[in-house]
Amino acid sequence: MVVINPRYPKWCYGFYALLFAILQLSALNAAVLPQERADAMYHSYQGGGMSIDGPSILLRKQIGNSLSVSANYYVDTISGASIDVLATASPYQEERTEYSVAMDYIRNKTLMNLSYTTSSENDFEAKSVSFGISQDFFGDLTTLSLGYSRGNDEVGKRGDETFLEEAERQNYRLGFTQVISKNMIMGLSFENIADQGYLNNPYRSVRFLDASSDKGYRFETEVYPNTRTSNAAALTANYYLPYRASVYAEAKLFSDTWGIDATTYKVGYIHTFTDDWIVEVRSRYYAQDKADFYQDLYNRSEEFNFRARDKEMSTFSNVSVGLSVTYEFRFSAANWLKKSTLNLDFDHVQFDYDDFRNVLADAPVGDEPLYQFSANITRLYVSLFY
Repeated sequence: MVVINPRYPKWCYGFYALLFAILQLSALNAAVLPQERADAMYHSYQGGGMSIDGPSILLRKQIGNSLSVSANYYVDTISGASIDVLATASPYQEERTEYSVAMDYIRNKTLMNLSYTTSSENDFEAKSVSFGISQDFFGDLTTLSLGYSRGNDEVGKRGDETFLEEAERQNYRLGFTQVISKNMIMGLSFENIADQGYLNNPYRSVRFLDASSDKGYRFETEVYPNTRTSNAAALTANYYLPYRASVYAEAKLFSDTWGIDATTYKVGYIHTFTDDWIVEVRSRYYAQDKADFYQDLYNRSEEFNFRARDKEMSTFSNVSVGLSVTYEFRFSAANWLKKSTLNLDFDHVQFDYDDFRNVLADAPVGDEPLYQFSANITRLYVSLFY
């Protein structure tokens, strides 16, 4: 489970969650322990005025035939600031460090996993525990999985030692995977997230009209509800082609009690070349409606009880295209090191906002150009299987 600080773009954490899944979790299509391995990764996010990069190290080891344990070290070095932060503050630099330990236990056709994650910054502390269980049925053609996570956040504020808020997050997951034919697997998953406590960002502000200001508007602190319930459902399909290749697709629906409705569509193609190369191309489209209490510009101070101007709460869409290349080194069966892979992932993302304006532009109040930007996400990692 990747611990998320709401101050940073949620899109980059979507990619980091995917990375964590690649490095830390095994696919639950069958009751099999994860392979023994060691991974070293460098990740980078560049876009929207933000630069986020750092290393990650994963070690996984089996104990007997039933238990696998792992440990992960992950670092984000953050510099710069997004546009909505630059409107009211200066660029900053800080570091987030995350540690996690996990174990997987298999008994017959049942696979259970338990993990604990802690994340630390100078103004944000988070801890979470996650449990999952999956069971194979009907000759291993059907897999049912259940999961639960619980996290606690402590939110501080730079320059204000008296500021301390807390939040609690719970996540419930249900998944169903079915082998349709010798070439096709489909999956259906559901997720419920319940958040409670301090859920907004202490550094973000909303703007409101003020004729006495030189700019024609002023800023005040955002105010969010202290509860949020989110639901998501996803349908996935993987089809294996006869020439050592496969295609996959995913459709996902999301809604929450803040009024945000979102859809995600993803397609990809994976192809092998000789025995050493694997190439993947993919594309993803995401679109969401704004939160009920979001506005780019309010008519007056404290116009409503709840107020937000975070661009992640606005109406926007993004499109990404990505490429992954993997090269595999094989070793002698007598060697303690069975194989190694060198992996490079690259994604380019274009963001377009429908009701969030660029206040840094020289334009009349309320007529500033709508904001848009692009980002590049790079992941380079080596895996050793032993």
